[in-house]
Amino acid sequence: MARPRHIGIVACSTEGAALCYRTISLVGAELLGRHAHPEVSLHSYPLSDYMDWIRRDRWDGVAGLMLSSAEKLARGGADFLICPDNTCHIALPQIRDRSPLPWLHIGEVVAAEARRLGYRRLGITGTKYTMEGPVYPEVLGAADLEHRVPGAEARERIDRIIFDELVNGRFTDESLRFFQQEIAALREQSCDAVILGCTEIPLLVPPEASPLPTLDSTRLLARAAVEHAMDGGGPVG
Repeated sequence: MARPRHIGIVACSTEGAALCYRTISLVGAELLGRHAHPEVSLHSYPLSDYMDWIRRDRWDGVAGLMLSSAEKLARGGADFLICPDNTCHIALPQIRDRSPLPWLHIGEVVAAEARRLGYRRLGITGTKYTMEGPVYPEVLGAADLEHRVPGAEARERIDRIIFDELVNGRFTDESLRFFQQEIAALREQSCDAVILGCTEIPLLVPPEASPLPTLDSTRLLARAAVEHAMDGGGPVG
């Protein structure tokens, strides 16, 4: 078999990127053989650099950081790119036409898996920028899928948990219980699955602890990247 394509990871937060890289290694061994995985390169600006732009609603600045990482990874030999950060995908449309390499889109990967599993209405959890932003409404709408988000107060608390705890590697029972409560509320709105739309949430909410089936955006993106590296995935853009 031809050598798999080289995966480039445009990282934003450390915990999400680390989980994505680890999953690529595990899926690689599953699909390619013991200890095997595609070649992987990762570039990361500090999360603080991203947050400086995000808090000012300056997605052009986020796009600039992502494009700079893309250029570094292209020079390092990557063949295509992934970004294990749902919020950063708000900026992806600004750079896709300028990028030196094609991208897999985390939301499109999640939507495709939801369709494959027969889900129809999805709850969305993530940062407030993800829950209130355009990324999932656009990709889910294109896939003919409905969505719901937690209420305004819950969105604020979820956002605080992510930025005060999860990105810093803190995972508490209290925060898990809150997520379980909000996922149960989404179930009451007839959601049949929940998107873990921040790449750290799967570290807090494992599938067995969720009141709804989970769509783990981090691990789904990692698997899609390995499959694409092996020429098993669809086209990227």
